[in-house]
Amino acid sequence: MIGGRVLRGIAPATEGHRVTQFELFFDLVFVFAFTRVTELMLHERGVWGVAHGLTVLGILWLSWSTYTWLANQVRMDRGLMRLGLAVATAAVFVVAVSIPDAFGDEVAPRLLLVSAYLVVRLVHVVLFVLAAHGQPDLRRQVLRTNAASLPPAFLLLFTGAVLGGAAQSWLWIAAWVVDAALIIISSRRGGAWRIGSAVHWAERYSLIVILAIGESIISIGAGLREAGPEGLLAALVAIGGAVLVWWLYFDGFVPGVERVLASRDGARRVRLGNIAYTDLHLPIVAGIVLIALGIEIVLGHVGELEPLGLRGSAALWGGLAVFLTATVAIWRIATGRWLLARVVTVATVVPVVVVCAGQPPVVTLALAVGLGVLIVVVEALVPLIGPREPS
Repeated sequence: MIGGRVLRGIAPATEGHRVTQFELFFDLVFVFAFTRVTELMLHERGVWGVAHGLTVLGILWLSWSTYTWLANQVRMDRGLMRLGLAVATAAVFVVAVSIPDAFGDEVAPRLLLVSAYLVVRLVHVVLFVLAAHGQPDLRRQVLRTNAASLPPAFLLLFTGAVLGGAAQSWLWIAAWVVDAALIIISSRRGGAWRIGSAVHWAERYSLIVILAIGESIISIGAGLREAGPEGLLAALVAIGGAVLVWWLYFDGFVPGVERVLASRDGARRVRLGNIAYTDLHLPIVAGIVLIALGIEIVLGHVGELEPLGLRGSAALWGGLAVFLTATVAIWRIATGRWLLARVVTVATVVPVVVVCAGQPPVVTLALAVGLGVLIVVVEALVPLIGPREPS
């Protein structure tokens, strides 16, 4: 009887289901988490700083994407689901607070992050099992996938947190890889996952991208050390860059991919949703976070004529390349076509990084924004090489 009362508070999602306001509230804590990832990479110089930041971002992405699958099955703003999502929101906040010290000398922040992350994932499992009431195949899939992926992943995370140092770095990278790989492998055996609402699915990922772009705007404000004319001009150029990232994602690209997703059903929809969204939107968000890192480095040296250096140039241009590569791959998978202007841009990134490393910071930023403008113009004037309606 108690179980019946609990389940009566669960409302299954329908085909026309849209993102609820409470899901958006859940996403807001990830904006804070993204800023902490950028902060971690900014203060941990060198390749390992970026590797640490991207590892934590990958772990965050696994937690966010698992809740996206759940929210496509059931409304998250009703009854027990809302309560569970509130608990998960608080746990993600604790994870975010711990990020800047996650690879430091103290063991406590590392263990706090792992413990809070464990709460996030366990709450998800409980909620998904409840949401799968009356769907035994889906419930078995949830239990099988999490039984396969969570124990080894958290053993690696906990061991790394205790050991610290280089061992932690490698163990946490391994934890993310093992977790993601076992989710994929366990889902292939009679996978019962489903995407009921294509609208909700596409909207969910679009919102996390717009929030990641919002984090880049926060980085513009955080990186601005000088409020004089030069600083404000550089900040405005950076804002223009954020607008261009929005344009390259939302103008033509998103509607086209969403239409293809909506036109498919069953396993074909799940496959496209999994690859184009769950998998390939991680590099989209990672690219935006790296761009934000590059912008913050640039704005921290406004007015200087010294070269930007390889670190700032690689973050800015590398982030743009990762972002563009992911959009090219998604468009190719969804429509069978290439976004040629973006392909050409990605192919030239390595020499551009080297050249711009020797340029003043603001010059490098202006060149990146100028290239973004060129891509937008070319795709608008030559529709055959830009996003267009899928046939």
